[in-house]
Amino acid sequence: MQTYDVIVIGSGPAGQRAAIQGAKLGKRVAVVEKREGIGGACINTGTIPSKTMREAVLHLSGYQYQSIYGMNYRVKEKITVSDLSFRVQQVIKTEIDVTKAQLSRNGIEVLNGTAGFLDPHHLRVEGAHGQSDYEASIIVIATGTRPAASSAVPLNNRTILNSDQIFAMPSIPKTLIVVGGGVIGVEYASMFAALGVRVILIEKRPKLLEFADSEMVEALCYHLRDNRVTLRLNEEVESVEEASDGAVVANLKSKKKISGDVLLYAVGRQGNVDDLNLAAAGLEADNRGRIVVDDQYRTAQPHIFAVGDVIGFPSLASVSMEQGRIAMGHAVGSVIHSDPANYPYGIYTIPEISFVGKTEEQLTDEDVPYEVGL
Repeated sequence: MQTYDVIVIGSGPAGQRAAIQGAKLGKRVAVVEKREGIGGACINTGTIPSKTMREAVLHLSGYQYQSIYGMNYRVKEKITVSDLSFRVQQVIKTEIDVTKAQLSRNGIEVLNGTAGFLDPHHLRVEGAHGQSDYEASIIVIATGTRPAASSAVPLNNRTILNSDQIFAMPSIPKTLIVVGGGVIGVEYASMFAALGVRVILIEKRPKLLEFADSEMVEALCYHLRDNRVTLRLNEEVESVEEASDGAVVANLKSKKKISGDVLLYAVGRQGNVDDLNLAAAGLEADNRGRIVVDDQYRTAQPHIFAVGDVIGFPSLASVSMEQGRIAMGHAVGSVIHSDPANYPYGIYTIPEISFVGKTEEQLTDEDVPYEVGL
């Protein structure tokens, strides 16, 4: 049985940062990754692919040049899924290589396979070449999340998709239904709208991006509507079906029917904890796979930490990296300075929005005086 000072489960932004921080603090560190490609959902299916797609859309559609050359300017007249996918795959490959080099440069060993707890200090990693057991004084869970599934939405990896399957659509649709008004849903809605797709965005809450400042969201909604995005707020999808003519139909609880060529289901994320055997470590997750932690990112076991999307909101790559850094500092007793209340948020819609600190609504509710500047 091999022994490490630190074992990090997951190689996404939170896991990378925790592992590198541990190595820089003189610890012997290993990272367990079950994917063939390192980097977690961030590099392989989430942040990097979506942001690369956004840049490709802005370029190929001519959107970012239209203020100079006019509203009808396009770099490529007929944009295909392959045009977008090619650029995404190239960037993913580069990012995987960069991440491997970072881990190697810091002397971090990568263990390929699926990790599960045997007890609070021991893990079993099962991979293509068998299984091995490992011991660690400090364990960091950074397994991330996957798109949540619903029995009412029968994904077919073709016309009814989640965000991991976005490049499986056969062609750029004329009409796209997006279910979910969170970060992922709104980002993809704005990208496809920039491609000239008619987008219908369905959100069961009265507002998109409910954690963001209302005035900023209103401004974003103005731009979305200007790009022919139809917003259906306070509407909830009851079921999804394929019509005989190949169209996708979203049946709403209000009894309305919304028809489109492709439907993207972007409602929530589910924590990747199924294989961890948390009970053996004396831990548990809620029904969405989220692990409860304190302000130092410790779980119920003081030597086991959890960071990144697997602990829930805000589920942003930059914040996850900072959580990994902070957790490792506390794990080894190092002095850590951080300001979680003022983490910056970036949402890569078209146009993008960002903010830091409390919103005007929060300050008003808390009777905190503030100034508005332009």
